[in-house]
Amino acid sequence: MTILTRSFYDRDTVDVAKDLLGKMLVRKIDGNIISGVIAETEAYRYKDDPASHTYGGMTERNQAMFGQVGRAYVYFTYGMHYCVNAVARSPDYEAGAVLIRSLVPKKGIDFMSKQRKIHDISNLTNGPAKLTQALKITKKEYGEDLTKRSSLYVTDGLEIKKSEILSGPRIGIKKANDKMWNFKII
Repeated sequence: MTILTRSFYDRDTVDVAKDLLGKMLVRKIDGNIISGVIAETEAYRYKDDPASHTYGGMTERNQAMFGQVGRAYVYFTYGMHYCVNAVARSPDYEAGAVLIRSLVPKKGIDFMSKQRKIHDISNLTNGPAKLTQALKITKKEYGEDLTKRSSLYVTDGLEIKKSEILSGPRIGIKKANDKMWNFKII
């Protein structure tokens, strides 16, 4: 599998969110290779997006979203869960990232099941916190270069047609509900 180049992420965040569908998120840990097909994403931009972590400016938490594209932005939420994003934006924006919301598990399913303490594959990585738990992604992966064969990276995968993508409002947010920036494979 070919790792996605930095130029893949150097485009409009919304386009990258759609184009990440079908790609493989790969986690290398403890000598294991764990992976899944990205099945759902959400785009978060900057000043035009009140739901984005960057809307109010740069903080210690969100600084990765202002940094180099193709890096991981991992944040802790609700005092108990991690979520992983790919930093992506066009030169027109100072910040942006794509939340990876769901995976279809492919490799290392036993590892994922042990991490999640469940055996139901359909419930293994079907949410942003579930997939980070299954792949053991934590703040240690904050800033990881997704364009290099490292502990976390993204490769090519399935070709997804536009007709196979469903868009809708982002999940669990109260602002900017008019933006149809949640994308999933149907």
